[in-house]
Amino acid sequence: MTERGSLLAQPLQRPSAGRMLLYVGLFVLGLLVGAAGALVQAGWFPGGLLLALAGEAGLCLGGGRAAGSRGGSIAPAAGWMIAVILLTASRPEGDFLFGAGGGSYLFLLGGMAVAVICATLGRGRQPSGRDVRLGK
Repeated sequence: MTERGSLLAQPLQRPSAGRMLLYVGLFVLGLLVGAAGALVQAGWFPGGLLLALAGEAGLCLGGGRAAGSRGGSIAPAAGWMIAVILLTASRPEGDFLFGAGGGSYLFLLGGMAVAVICATLGRGRQPSGRDVRLGK
């Protein structure tokens, strides 16, 4: 009889190729949602901001559900963060993509809050079979 023990006591394994492809795809989708949100939030101020934040929340929560782990929520959040940081940098011409208005700051801070909330709400791996110690 072999005891598997808890998930923390088991050795780390390399993710499968399918899971890595899923994470890369979610990261690229996070980049696209961040860039699209940066453009939409200023175009239609109250509605565009809500649409951009809802798009990020949907992608992060959906990625977590698709992957079945918190990594599925973190990958698009990381892509969103990198896209937004790159778009906030000034260009050689002195132009900015984000304006100095309150909507841009709400998009940046709200997007970070949504990313943290979605990564926290993502389901961790659940123990299976004999690892569960309910009723003992």
